[in-house]
Amino acid sequence: MNAVDSLWQSAFDTHPGNRRKTNEDAVLACPELKLWAVADGMGGHAAGDVASNAIAAALGTIKPRASLAAMVDQVDDILCAVNCQLRAHAQSHCHGRTVGSTVVAMLARDDVGVVLWAGDSRLYRLRAGKLVQVTRDHNPIAELLDDGVITEQTAIAQDTNIVTRAVGGHGQLYLDVAVFDVRAGDTFLLCSDGLYRELEHHEIGDLLDAEDARQAASRLMATSLARAARDNISVVVSRREH
Repeated sequence: MNAVDSLWQSAFDTHPGNRRKTNEDAVLACPELKLWAVADGMGGHAAGDVASNAIAAALGTIKPRASLAAMVDQVDDILCAVNCQLRAHAQSHCHGRTVGSTVVAMLARDDVGVVLWAGDSRLYRLRAGKLVQVTRDHNPIAELLDDGVITEQTAIAQDTNIVTRAVGGHGQLYLDVAVFDVRAGDTFLLCSDGLYRELEHHEIGDLLDAEDARQAASRLMATSLARAARDNISVVVSRREH
């Protein structure tokens, strides 16, 4: 699906993949609010999809605010509230089993963007043909890299499905936040790990470099599904128009 406003063009898609019957991902695209998000649930059916859909539904209630900072605060407050709700749901309905989800949410205002995230769902930016990963995964490998215990080359060679932060994962939710500049022509991709575990970094950049956001989202999904597609796959593509 796709959506546009006067400055932003957006498209999104989500699919259970080729191996799983249930889609535990959820996506949100609100270009009129300059808000986009991807959530990747964990805990199995009736847990992961509950968590990711709770995040998307809650973020969908956000109201416009006068400043970008106020919008960021609102996203933070909502995700912290969902964290508490999922913890309570886990105790009352799932015998204490974790009901959680990663999240990556992007906001923009004028020439400034902000991303908030927990887990290993990612935000990428394509600018002038160069793809950059804006977020850093919350997993043991990335944390070892940040601490200087391993090198970038070693980190790239490793793979893990373990995340150290998630909405619903702990009593207190800690979101990372990054601020970045936005330029005309920039293309942003929010995605779950089901996408980047199927595609190489350079492939993601090539597929994003499409005529419009809808074509980019379609190409990313189709190429991933032509591979093993072992996990759910979700993409949200947003492009700042010239």
